[in-house]
Amino acid sequence: MYSQEQKSLISFLQFSTDIPNAEIEKVLDVFHTSKLQKNQFLISAGEIPTTLAFVVSGILRLYYISESGFEFTKSFCVEGDMIAAYTALLNKEPSKLFIQALEDSRLLIANYEEYQAVTAESLCWQKVNRTIAERLFMKKEKRESSLLLDDAQTRYMKFKDEYPGMESRIKQHLIASYLGITPVTLSRIRARLRKSLSCDNDD
Repeated sequence: MYSQEQKSLISFLQFSTDIPNAEIEKVLDVFHTSKLQKNQFLISAGEIPTTLAFVVSGILRLYYISESGFEFTKSFCVEGDMIAAYTALLNKEPSKLFIQALEDSRLLIANYEEYQAVTAESLCWQKVNRTIAERLFMKKEKRESSLLLDDAQTRYMKFKDEYPGMESRIKQHLIASYLGITPVTLSRIRARLRKSLSCDNDD
């Protein structure tokens, strides 16, 4: 029998195609359960990453720190997401990213080279890995276009759609960092939306 963590990973991997049980077993063998306590890092800038992780529970933040010490939040990864410092992992170079748990989190972690070796043995994994890469690319493109084209309120509404139910679990200044605005601006947007909702209900 599979554990609940393994069932979650299997569901994620089978998103795009059915995978033979024998292949599932091979991949599960390279993943092991790990825990991150709140504020603990999966990886810090300057480290060369070697692992790929699947988020079973919890929230992780991916962010950069500028030379002046300013933090830029790239994205959040939540339950059901695959996470890694991908560019550094693929290039075998030091990461520019920090990946930090925002709450106690459970992960399934695999050595990336072992994962590659296992998934190179069957054609079904080509479709799985391509789908994972496509989903990451689409997420990156949506994020970039939103920062360039959307106003702050629209970015906030898209954040709520992308991370439903997560707003109460992520501190306001981190959400503001993700949106590219100040916490004060975020507070004003929230107040304006609450007022608008209140007026609509009065009608």
